[in-house]
Amino acid sequence: MNVEKFLLKEAKKQKKTIVFPEADFSPRIIKATKIILRKKIANVILIGDESSLVLKYGNLKDVQIINPKTSDLTEKFADIFYELRKHKGITKELATEKMLDVFYFSTMLVKEGYADGMVGGAEVSTATNLRPSLEIIKGKDGLVSSCFLFFGKNKFTKNKPFFLSDAGLVEEPTSQELTKIARQTVNSAVNLIDISPKVAFLSYSTKGSAQSDSITVVRQASENFIKENPDIVADGELQLDSAMVPSVCMRKAPNSIVKGQANVLIVPNISAGNIVYKAIQYFGRLNAIGPIIQGLNKPVNDLSRGCSVKDIVILTAITVIQCK
Repeated sequence: MNVEKFLLKEAKKQKKTIVFPEADFSPRIIKATKIILRKKIANVILIGDESSLVLKYGNLKDVQIINPKTSDLTEKFADIFYELRKHKGITKELATEKMLDVFYFSTMLVKEGYADGMVGGAEVSTATNLRPSLEIIKGKDGLVSSCFLFFGKNKFTKNKPFFLSDAGLVEEPTSQELTKIARQTVNSAVNLIDISPKVAFLSYSTKGSAQSDSITVVRQASENFIKENPDIVADGELQLDSAMVPSVCMRKAPNSIVKGQANVLIVPNISAGNIVYKAIQYFGRLNAIGPIIQGLNKPVNDLSRGCSVKDIVILTAITVIQCK
C-alpha cells in the first residue's frame, strides 16, 4: 500500500480549509502550503503579516492571509473566548491578549467554522500548539490522545503501515485510559487508511513473563479492551518483538491471536512511546507522521519540530480526512 498517495488522494476529495499559525516564522510551512495548493489537497489560511510574507516569499497565490493584529475577527474571538473561560479567571483584557497569539487565533478560526482544521507545531512545543485546542475546542469524551502513523519499507514491516499511541499527550495513563486510547487509535487507523486493526498492548513482559504494577496496568487495559471490543483482534501484554515479528511471537506467545502481525501498538506511557517512535523513525528508517491528535471535537494536529516539508503535507492530508 502506498500510504502517501492514498492519503493525498482521499484528501483531494474533501475540499477543506486548513489554517497554519506559523506562517510568519516557518519557511517549511510556506514550502509545504505551496505544494498543498498545487496538489489541491486543501484550501489554505496563513496567519501572519501579509506584507512581510509577500516580501519574503513573493506572491502567495490563492492563499488567504489573516493578521490577528488587524483582523476584524480578533475582537469577536476575544468575546467568545472570554465567555468560554471566564469561569477560569480569564478577564476581557487577557482574552484580547490571547487572541493576538497566533495559536489561539487559529484555534478560534477552527472552532467558529472559518477553517475546518489546523496544523501547527513545526517550530514550537506540543504544549504551545495544542493548549489552545484543549481550552477552546476540547475533547469529545474527556480524553484527548495522540498517535503516530508509520509507513515505509524495512526488514520487518515490509511496507505495511502501522500506528503507535500514545507518544505525545497522555503522560501516565491508567488502565481505563489505555483502553480508551486503544479505541481512539483503532478508529484513526480505520478512518484514515482503512486497515483491519490488530492491536497489541506493549510492555517489557510477554504474557506473564514478568510481574510488576506497570505490567498489571497494561494487562488490565488489554483485558478491558478485548471485553469491550470482541470483534477486534487484540492481545497483551506483549513485548514489541512478540507483537510485530511472527517468528518471535510463535516462540514467546504461540497462542496469541495477533500472531506477530500487530498494526496498532499501544504503549504503557508517554516516555516509552516517545523513545519507541523516535527509534522506529530514525533507526528503522520509516516515515513517522504525527502526533495525530485523537478525541478533539474538531481536528487540530501537531507536527514534530524535526518534521520535513513532506511530513507537513501528509499531516495536512490527514487533518483534511479527519474533517469528514
